[in-house]
Amino acid sequence: MKRNLLAIAIPALLVAGAANASIEVWNKDGNKLNINGRVKAVNHITDRDNKIDGEGDKTEARLGFTGETQITDSVSGYGRAEWNTKANGGSVETRYAFVGLNFGDIGSIDYGKNDGIVKAITSYTDVLPEFGGDASGKQYLLSERTSGVVTYRNSNLFGLVDGFDFALQYADGKSSGKYGLNEDDNGIVSWKETDARIQEAYGANFDYKILDTGLSFAGAYAQARGGDDRTWGAGLKYDANDLYVAAIYVDGRNKLIDEEDNESYKLKYRGFEVVAQYGLDFEVGRLTPSIAYVQHKAKVDESFDLVKYIEVGASYDFSKNITAIVDYKINLLDEDDFGKANTKDTVGLGLIYQF
Repeated sequence: MKRNLLAIAIPALLVAGAANASIEVWNKDGNKLNINGRVKAVNHITDRDNKIDGEGDKTEARLGFTGETQITDSVSGYGRAEWNTKANGGSVETRYAFVGLNFGDIGSIDYGKNDGIVKAITSYTDVLPEFGGDASGKQYLLSERTSGVVTYRNSNLFGLVDGFDFALQYADGKSSGKYGLNEDDNGIVSWKETDARIQEAYGANFDYKILDTGLSFAGAYAQARGGDDRTWGAGLKYDANDLYVAAIYVDGRNKLIDEEDNESYKLKYRGFEVVAQYGLDFEVGRLTPSIAYVQHKAKVDESFDLVKYIEVGASYDFSKNITAIVDYKINLLDEDDFGKANTKDTVGLGLIYQF
C-alpha cells in the first residue's frame, strides 16, 4: 500500500512541477487543490535605448493550479493549468493545460499542453536568476511547452530501480510549427515561425539519479514523422552539499522551405550550456551566486553563433516567497556575428514574489 501511494505521489509532483511554493486550498475525501502564482518585477538594462526588445521592463505575472483526486488505492487523476501575462501589454499565455491518470508503479499518462520531452535535459541548466536556458529554444523539436501532446511518465522504472525515470511522448503536430531565421530592417535576427507545420512527432527521455551521490544524468530524443526534423540532447548534473553544477548539449535540425525561391534547405543547430551555483545560508535568507557559459550555434551553408555569453549573477531568498535577483550577461558576440540586440551586455535587476 505505502509503495503504491508513493508511486502515485512522486509522478504527480513531477507533472505538477508547480512553483517552489504553493497554497493548498482544498484537501478532503481524496481530493486536493493547490494554487500557485508568481509576480516577477524585473528590468533589463543595456547601453542602448529601449528600441530593442531585449531591454527595459520585463515584469510579468503568473497564476496556476494543480489538482488531484484519488480514484482507488492505486489510481489517481490529476490536472494542471497555468497562465502568464506581461505587465507592459500582450495577451495572456497559457503555459500548461493538461489532465491525466496515474497508475502507481505502472506510470502516468496525460494529454494537453505540457513540457516537451527534451525539457528533461534543458531544465538542468535553466536555473539562473534571470538569463540562461538559451542553449536551446522553440526551434528544437519537443524542447519547450507544446500543445496537443500525449505524455507517458514512469518513475523508478516500474518500481524496480530507484531514481530511474523515463517518459514517452507523442505530438499530433497541429500546434507544432517550424522556425526559421528572420532578419528585420534593423539587422536584428530572430527565430520566426513559418507556415510549415510538423505533421507528427514523438520522443523519449530518461533521467537517472545515482543513489545518494547527488549525480544525475539524462538523455532525450525527438523526431518528426519522415525524419527531417529531429532533436537529441544529454545532460549531467551534481546537486549536493549546497553545490549545483550542470552541463547540457543539445543538437537539432529542421528541413525548411525558402519562401522566396520555394527551395528546401536544412537548418542545423546545437547548443551547449554549463552552470555552477553555491548556496550560502544566513540567519535570514539564503544567497546563491551563480556563473554560467552559454553558446548556441546554427548552420545553413556555414556555421555562426546565435548566442554566446558568460553569466554572473546571484539570487537572495529572503523567504520561500520573496527573492531578489541580479544577473549580468557578458556578451561574447560582436555585430559581425549576429543580430545587433544580442551583442550587448545586459544587467537584469528585480524582485520575485511567489506562492
